[in-house]
Amino acid sequence: MTPEIAAEAAVWLVSLHGPDRNRAMEDEFRAWQAKSPAHREAFEKTTDVWQAVPNTQAARDHMASIAQRPVREPVRARGTPWRWAAAAACLSALVVGGAVITQQWREQGVYATVVGEQRSVLLDDGTRMLLNTDTRLRVDYGAKQRTVEVAGGEALFEVAKDAARPFVVRVAGSEVVAVGTAFSVRFIDSPKHDDALTVTLIEGRVNVRPTVGGGDSLAPKEAVVLKPGDRLTLDHNARARAPVVESKVDRPNIERAMAWKRNEIAFQDTPLAGAIDEINRYSRTQVELSPEVQQANLDVSGVFRTGDSASFANAVALLHGLKVRENNGRLELEKFR
Repeated sequence: MTPEIAAEAAVWLVSLHGPDRNRAMEDEFRAWQAKSPAHREAFEKTTDVWQAVPNTQAARDHMASIAQRPVREPVRARGTPWRWAAAAACLSALVVGGAVITQQWREQGVYATVVGEQRSVLLDDGTRMLLNTDTRLRVDYGAKQRTVEVAGGEALFEVAKDAARPFVVRVAGSEVVAVGTAFSVRFIDSPKHDDALTVTLIEGRVNVRPTVGGGDSLAPKEAVVLKPGDRLTLDHNARARAPVVESKVDRPNIERAMAWKRNEIAFQDTPLAGAIDEINRYSRTQVELSPEVQQANLDVSGVFRTGDSASFANAVALLHGLKVRENNGRLELEKFR
């Protein structure tokens, strides 16, 4: 990784976290990331440092020294304000010279993505993880068990076989136990989503069971064995007087369910409000429905590009005879007056 690419990665990360993020910026970022593996690696390392910065003395010392001298602006994304470029200059210096910081972060086994980002991680045993947008997890490999704790988001696990060390994903009071298999875990802690926790098995076999001491969190009452093509959904029943976890196993269209791997979202007769919740996971340009449209109970089908909120909103407007109105950086779907 060259200093130039590290500086560019830092500018992108700071810009994407800034107040001026928009669809054009996200498109430019994806094009920059696609230039080479070095660009993608630089962004991954920059993200690691970004998350580690508040917790390291080296970072605090460097920030203090930077604040006392002029900052030379690096190559930066179009439209990035000077104050954000200054922050990026500091971050790029940390990335280029911060191998110790990054190593400390990696030793903690924490991996994360920002909104609109995907990240592929190859673990030491050959297991591959693909993290979807806005995901955070922690990996802990021991002598008898390989453990991943998912704090939120969505990830696909292609597990390397190791009969002596089961692969266990812990999430929201449940744990998914596998040896060598491929499955995805999605945990969206939001009242807007019906599928708060889903486990989709692509190949092999997994056992989903309650974590010891899981309490009232999302877990099946007893162990559930999934076969290829099965999807387990766990959610709280908001209508029940006492907290109740509802459990359902179905067999979705796997290609559609895993469309996010191709940077796509596939809907089939999906309620429009739910489709918008899903689209909004991938972009800071949020789509909203006017009160009138909310009451219309519309649905949507089709395949849409992740991160492209405007194209989705325009397609829905054309389908249902609506119009799109920009409102404080948001896209509102409303009826024609």
